[in-house]
Amino acid sequence: MVVYLVGAGPGDPELITLKAVNALKKADVVVYDRLANEEILKHAEGAEFIYVGKKAGEHYKSQEEINQILVDEGKKHDVVVRLKGGDPFVFGRGGEEMLALLEEGIGVEFVPGVTSAIGVPTSAGLPVTHRGVATSFTIVTGHEDPTKSKKQVKWNFNADTIIILMGIGMLEENVKEIMKYKDPKTPVCVIEKGTLSDQRIITGTLEDITQNNIKPPALVIVGHVVDVFKKARS
Repeated sequence: MVVYLVGAGPGDPELITLKAVNALKKADVVVYDRLANEEILKHAEGAEFIYVGKKAGEHYKSQEEINQILVDEGKKHDVVVRLKGGDPFVFGRGGEEMLALLEEGIGVEFVPGVTSAIGVPTSAGLPVTHRGVATSFTIVTGHEDPTKSKKQVKWNFNADTIIILMGIGMLEENVKEIMKYKDPKTPVCVIEKGTLSDQRIITGTLEDITQNNIKPPALVIVGHVVDVFKKARS
């Protein structure tokens, strides 16, 4: 018995890896997230599908319930695929699922995925690093308010490029905090539904980006690499 923790990529079903496809083809059960494109499930013909999607304010299953589902299915079947949007270990709680399975003596194998943090900007033509502009970047979850007195997320405001995942609900609070460390005129790009056919790109600055009607799922890129992107598009 083995459970594969598989990254489904940032949205476009063609961005899944060959190794992920091969795991899906031999799956007895696929446990999948909301952010995993359902087109990818076609690779697992004949498998049982279990949906455990989560989104802000609406959790279909708690993380503890998901862990238990994986343990139960892992004990019953030869091959279980846990299909997660992006990469399983980039804010995907794959580590928690791995530990829950290993504690029960269930084998785990790992298939990395294209994380949306890099795959989405790259697909749009936005480099997260660029010589003479940005030599560092940091990826943070924007789900936690950076102004909290006690916080888990370690924000690196000194990075040339800041990439915020899951941060639309807290966007106003996040940019206010960033403006304590960066010029309010610092360029910002928000990409909604990245890599999909209905992708939407919004550009602005820290001081005005929240004036747009932005809806999740979306990621936020802060830094002068946005100027490189805008120059390429002009």
